[in-house]
Amino acid sequence: MAILTSVVAAASLLALGNSQPPSDSSPEAGFARDMAVHHAQAVEMSFIMRDASPDEPLRVLTYDIIVTQTAQRGIFMGWLQQWGLNQSGERPAMAWMAGHGHGATASASATMPGMAGEEELKRLREATGEEQEILFLQLMTRHHEGGVQMSQALLKLSDRDEVASMAGHIVNAQAGEIKLMTDMLRQRGAQPLPSILK
Repeated sequence: MAILTSVVAAASLLALGNSQPPSDSSPEAGFARDMAVHHAQAVEMSFIMRDASPDEPLRVLTYDIIVTQTAQRGIFMGWLQQWGLNQSGERPAMAWMAGHGHGATASASATMPGMAGEEELKRLREATGEEQEILFLQLMTRHHEGGVQMSQALLKLSDRDEVASMAGHIVNAQAGEIKLMTDMLRQRGAQPLPSILK
C-alpha cells in the first residue's frame, strides 16, 4: 500500500510540471481512456479468480492486480478531469496510436491488445480447479502483454511527465508479473498463449 501511495503522489506531483493540458485527440487522453478500460477487465478477471482459488500465491497476485489497477484507473480518470476532458471520447478505441507507425488505423483499431473476448470470459467463469487457474494465468499474461504494448506505444508518442512516468511503471510492473505468471503456469504443467509482443 505504501508503494501504491507513492505512485499516486508521484503522479500528482508530476502533473503540476506541465502547464498546457493535452487535447481530446491527444495520445495522452487516448491512453488514459483506453488503459482505464483495459485495467477494468484485468480487475474483473482477478475478482473471478480470487473468489474461486484456494491457492495463496495466486490469490496474492489477484489481490495485487485488483488494488494496483483500480488505483491506476482512478489516476487516469483524475487526469482527464484535470485536463478538462470527458472520461469517454468520441474517437474509436486505440485511435491515438493511428498514424504513428504502430500498425493501428482508424478502421482497425477498435480492439485493444490483450483483451479477453466474451467467450473467453465465459470459459473463465465456468471453469473450476486447476483448469480455471491455468486459463486465468494464460489470459492475464496475454492481457499484461497488451498493457505493456500500449504503454510502450505511449512512451514513443508522449513526453508528458506524469503520463510517461505511469507508462514506464506499467511496463516494468507488468513485465515482472508476466514472468511470475509464466512460472506459475510452468508449475501447473502449462504454457502461456502465443505472445502478442513483437
